[in-house]
Amino acid sequence: MPDRNELALIDWIRQRAASVPGLQLGIGDDCAVWQPGGSPLLFTTDVLMEDVDFRVDETTPQLIGRKAMAVNLSDIAAMAGRPLAALVGVAIPRSRGFEFAKQLHEGMQSLADEFRVAIIGGDTNTWDGPLVISVTLIGEATERGPVRRSGAKAGDWLFVTGPLGGSILGHHLTFTPRVREALELHQLVDLHAMIDLSDGLAADLHHLLDESSVGATLFEETLPISEAAHRMTDNRSLLEHALSDGEDFELLFTVSPSDGTKLLSATGNATATRIGEIESPLGCRIRMADGSLRDLSRGGWEHSF
Repeated sequence: MPDRNELALIDWIRQRAASVPGLQLGIGDDCAVWQPGGSPLLFTTDVLMEDVDFRVDETTPQLIGRKAMAVNLSDIAAMAGRPLAALVGVAIPRSRGFEFAKQLHEGMQSLADEFRVAIIGGDTNTWDGPLVISVTLIGEATERGPVRRSGAKAGDWLFVTGPLGGSILGHHLTFTPRVREALELHQLVDLHAMIDLSDGLAADLHHLLDESSVGATLFEETLPISEAAHRMTDNRSLLEHALSDGEDFELLFTVSPSDGTKLLSATGNATATRIGEIESPLGCRIRMADGSLRDLSRGGWEHSF
């Protein structure tokens, strides 16, 4: 039986998608890239759903709205772009009321203001179903161009911008998208490939490797583990949390060894941790602290049908 999951559906749609003049990159990366004239434009959208991406009774409408904007800003960051404007669509349960809707928007607006994003339109509906939010974000590439998932090269060093694991304890609602860090990195070094960690390190690394047609080895000893992962009580190891929890929204990227050395001595927002190396043989492995090698499966989160 063929796969019946999110990735299989995306691949099916990708094979049938039409192109338009000026479209440099369509389905398959963190953003689409379109250049009708001037700087290439970046387009991304995410749909967040109650009881999948958040639980209304366990948080505030402001944090839900903030997350809806933040996950899209993270996609723009993953291509080292500048965010510009957003369109917002919401389906709000009638039972939540008008004040809830206002607070939801306040959460989105607060982060939009922080990153100088104009909310320029959208659509608001009420219904008897759960809360659903869709944000479409438009950005632009810098003069160095957008960073894709497909540029990793054998010999590259693999970096991550921050600690991993345990996001369910609050980080998935309060994280700051790495827009500033990505722009600083783009100026400092030649970014070969980059992706934001939404589905989990193991899953998103495989996405990058698939697009670049390379393999990788991770280093267990250097994986940065979040403080929240240490507080998890589900009997899974810290390594499992770092690899598979998802919604860390850090940036995973590759650079040449010379740029990697430069980055390790950098100060400021662009600091990052080296966690592995890109290799020619396909597949993904992890070098354990005792020196042994293990195959690393995709893991992480995926929507299934």
